[in-house]
Amino acid sequence: MGDSRDVLRRPARPPDDTLAYGPDPAHLVDVRLPATGPAPLLVVLHGGFWMAEHDRAHAAAQSAGLADAGYVVATVEYRRVGMRGGGWPGTFDDVALLSDTVPPLVRAAVGAGVDPVCTVLVGHSAGGHLAAWAAARHRLPEASPWRRRSPLPVAGVVSLAGVLDLVDARRRGLGGHAVRRLLPGRGRGLTERLGLTSPAGLLPIGVPLVLVHGTRDEEVPVDMSRAYAGTAAALGDDVTLHALDGVDHYELIDPLSSAWPTVLAAVAVLTRPADSPGES
Repeated sequence: MGDSRDVLRRPARPPDDTLAYGPDPAHLVDVRLPATGPAPLLVVLHGGFWMAEHDRAHAAAQSAGLADAGYVVATVEYRRVGMRGGGWPGTFDDVALLSDTVPPLVRAAVGAGVDPVCTVLVGHSAGGHLAAWAAARHRLPEASPWRRRSPLPVAGVVSLAGVLDLVDARRRGLGGHAVRRLLPGRGRGLTERLGLTSPAGLLPIGVPLVLVHGTRDEEVPVDMSRAYAGTAAALGDDVTLHALDGVDHYELIDPLSSAWPTVLAAVAVLTRPADSPGES
């Protein structure tokens, strides 16, 4: 069996366009178009435990596969730990900015080729954390600069092995203690930062959630998605969890893997019109 991480380096078709969504050199979004449109818009947030060495190229094969499946795909970049302005609070500044500005930016660029309304956030690993956090910004305290007055206008969030509980991830030391680097500090200050940035602590969000996670994931344990889904459901959120037996962390972003049909189904259920056949 090959190394599932090969997907991170596999050549993929290049983007059809690259746009800037903000003033920093990292504020870029790669746009890949499907063969026909108008198509729903997927905003893809890449993983890599928020570290500088992992950029949006990490998600190139995934993004190309989603475009080939019939979606307009906007793969966003953001500042990360180890970059100027990355980490706390810059990473969250960027995700708040891009979640508000990328959908209208892409729609203006693509025109009739993109659905004028339907947007889904798709995130893998740390990107799953950021996607879920972006959709929860209306749950932040009034004083937070990232707070939205109303929920983000998205059809839902697809979290692929998302780091959905930063308190738990910090305790476990996931990603080589990546949360400690993303959110430095201790005591009350650290507690406040975790409260502002951990999706598990911002539930319920009132936005449909589909979680996909492999039971063989050694980077982010499937128990994290199970716990998040359980809490979300108990609080009244529309949440579905697909726990895939024998699937690891990277297979979820590999269009050649056995997990890929489940990923496509997760996206489809959020982009399907409410009155279409099969919608429950």
